[in-house]
Amino acid sequence: MKKPFMLAAVLLFGAALVQADNKHQAGMIIAENSVACGSTVEKGKKNKQMTVELLCQEYVVRTAGTDYHIRQMKPSEKALIPVNTPIEFTLDKDKMKFRANGKSYEYLIVSEAAVAADATKL
Repeated sequence: MKKPFMLAAVLLFGAALVQADNKHQAGMIIAENSVACGSTVEKGKKNKQMTVELLCQEYVVRTAGTDYHIRQMKPSEKALIPVNTPIEFTLDKDKMKFRANGKSYEYLIVSEAAVAADATKL
């Protein structure tokens, strides 16, 4: 009789921990930059090959205590998100999932840093 109750308690506690990790956090996109994220080789005329550098968008998302640098996972995603756009996001391992301007996005977190004491608050 005790085993089913113990199992249920463990499952409920585990579900609560998983849910706590996926809380929505408030943030704002404060900067955008194009960064190199790879290269591709294309054939030109008369079998001359040309290397083209691919660019990805990298954004800085500021929260109350942390600046996250996030980058597109695929260079083919061409949406630009305006600076000073407020977002609500969740973190999932090394990914940030958020909605901005009615669209959902998933970006790779490439770095994070503590917000300086003199930085503007949200």
